[in-house]
Amino acid sequence: GLTIAFKDFDSRLGIIGSPFVGLKYFRQFFSTNIASKTIVNTLMLGLAQLVFAFPVPVVFALLLNQLPGKYFKKTVQTISFAPHFISVVVLVSMLNIMLAPKSGFVNQLIVACGGKPVFFTSRSEYFRPLYVLSGIWQSMGYSAIIYISALTGVSPDLHEAAVMDGASKMQRIWHIDIPCIMPTVIIMLILQVGNLLSVNFDQIYILINDMVLETGETLDYYVYRVGLYSTNNFSQATAVGLIKSLIGFVLVITTNIITKKMTDGEGGIW
Repeated sequence: GLTIAFKDFDSRLGIIGSPFVGLKYFRQFFSTNIASKTIVNTLMLGLAQLVFAFPVPVVFALLLNQLPGKYFKKTVQTISFAPHFISVVVLVSMLNIMLAPKSGFVNQLIVACGGKPVFFTSRSEYFRPLYVLSGIWQSMGYSAIIYISALTGVSPDLHEAAVMDGASKMQRIWHIDIPCIMPTVIIMLILQVGNLLSVNFDQIYILINDMVLETGETLDYYVYRVGLYSTNNFSQATAVGLIKSLIGFVLVITTNIITKKMTDGEGGIW
């Protein structure tokens, strides 16, 4: 199927029978101004997720591990899982209701404080924060599962010895919990970097509109809008998808090499 990127695909001729055109669609994509815009938009969203969203489940798991009481901890953990099971359509609908210019409680609060209503969903500068913050809220609890599991493997003897030495909770988290789960964090970080360009298409598709297209159009949305929705240009869509996959592959290899050098060969996936 990837050979479609190098062919002028015609469904009547099939993949094998379609004429070979080489790098035509790659050149066609990079010759337009929209190429750099979509790549930058995708990278900005991916980096924002990496910087702001990735640490949140780690911190949440560390804090949850310190909660007293088995049932209270399980209750908090279950509540944090709940947003993961809300569909993206419902999530964006909730955002639209909360951020509505007149009836939304966020704007009502702004007006009550003496400000003016803000059109959050139709202003391009708010698209990225809304995307990242809503993603954190929806996935924080579910993403923390793997770190919670890693923390259950930490030996209680280490904490008991640290308590006997007078270590505080913060010192135990910093010197025991974090080093013990660091291999898991490194593996998840490498996988996250590899998916840097794979932002949530469903969420973007529902959040985006013509007013925020300048900052909201990503590679996946470009594939849908140009390659499939408007022109049915499967060759162009496959070429852009292949570019994204190759960039992700290079990022995984590079991150793994850097991680192994920083950890003296102990970290990394392989």
